[in-house]
Amino acid sequence: MSEITGLKPSALWKHFEEICKIPHGSDNEKAIGEYVIAQAKKLGLAWQKDKTGNVVVRMTASAGKEKAAGAVLQGHLDMVNEKNSDIKHDFLKDPIKPVIRNGWVQAEGTTLGADNGIGVAAGLAVMETPELSHGPLEFLFTVSEETGLDGARTIGPTALQGRILLNLDSEEEGTFTIGCAGGADSHISIPLARKAGKAKAGFRLKIMGLRGGHSGVNIHEGRGNAIKLLARVLWQANAKYPFALLKMEGGNKHNAIPREAIAEFLLEPAKIKAFSIFVQTACDKIKAEFKTVEPGLQFSLEPFEPSAKLLPMTPKAQKTLLDFLLACPHGVLGMHAELKGLVETSTNLAILRTLKDKATVLCSSRSSAASALEGVRNGLKAVADLTGARIKQPEGYPAWTPNMGSALLQTMKGIYKQAFGREPVIGAIHAGLECGIIGEKFPGMDMISFGPNLQNPHSPDERVEIASVERFWTLIVATLKALAG
Repeated sequence: MSEITGLKPSALWKHFEEICKIPHGSDNEKAIGEYVIAQAKKLGLAWQKDKTGNVVVRMTASAGKEKAAGAVLQGHLDMVNEKNSDIKHDFLKDPIKPVIRNGWVQAEGTTLGADNGIGVAAGLAVMETPELSHGPLEFLFTVSEETGLDGARTIGPTALQGRILLNLDSEEEGTFTIGCAGGADSHISIPLARKAGKAKAGFRLKIMGLRGGHSGVNIHEGRGNAIKLLARVLWQANAKYPFALLKMEGGNKHNAIPREAIAEFLLEPAKIKAFSIFVQTACDKIKAEFKTVEPGLQFSLEPFEPSAKLLPMTPKAQKTLLDFLLACPHGVLGMHAELKGLVETSTNLAILRTLKDKATVLCSSRSSAASALEGVRNGLKAVADLTGARIKQPEGYPAWTPNMGSALLQTMKGIYKQAFGREPVIGAIHAGLECGIIGEKFPGMDMISFGPNLQNPHSPDERVEIASVERFWTLIVATLKALAG
């Protein structure tokens, strides 16, 4: 029994508690898919699973509601696996342990998986609550959403019959999302030459304590990117001190702002004191710059014993890598001209790894304008070309264009006002939602995305507000009843 046992609505929280016990990071959704299928079998519901792992469950209408329009409740099965470096947790076998803190549910030092475990749990709760009034229902549970909406891309053209879709994957209760950005990744490979040099002392510079967060939802907040900040310090130092870089790495997920980054390098003993003072000064300036938005930012410079197997980069290769990382764009690149406060275009320098003969960089870009997204990717290609790097840019996912005339939107606005005594906020999101792909696959699909209050997704600070989950459930129940006529 965990701390969340007994929370209301009981059916939803019961399933979320079970979901927390099942490891279900992206590309590891088999077990949670089997859990969904087991629930469908127990209830005698029809189900199917495609080759990718997406699961569709079908439920007949309540008595007398058979002629109502069919509706689809949709969420994704995978979660982002992120943890603080001091936490021991194996995401392939260890359960998430939810705890309650001041009216919110969170995990201890890891992501919680409320994104999108709460949405999945809500769908499962609807299945097993016989007193609900509803028309014909389909439940779509997709895989690999967090790695690029990959599951949604493979949904077959006959998988869904309904043309009303409730996407249960939003993060602000009282907000109806009716549009989202499109996005695409860029994979960059920078050649690295290495050469043996004189014996020197090994040092490790680490940046940690950043907030990280979702590279779409949080990108406008000016949070620090650990890779970019580390590159700033080393680029400055490279012009003054002859250190020899061994490795750099940072970031873990394409859709998460990097929270930590490290560099390992060799330094002449006579230069250690001056180098340490220089780095400390540079780091102090950055901490002052980010003191409001990143109060937990920390730097550490410590000696370590380097392996003789890994040779240092040549000065030219080292400069090329640092030049690229400094020049590579990150953050908001443009705001939407019509929707106030909405980011139109951004890019995230997401992951850096250095191997024996190359450095690999992943950049994830987003925009609600296809032409602007193309422009960002062309800019990344230009930076790669200038530094002699190779770049691969696979096809991305489409944007979801807002429809203010949506019949579903008008219905749910009225339901929300009646239930809670206030108007919902209507808007679009600077992040990828599966609605963009689903809408393209199923023309005429009327869609809205909504959810409870969820903060800091894709980071160990992820949490979901308990009271908002109950309102979320109330809205689902009332919407299904209204759609049933």
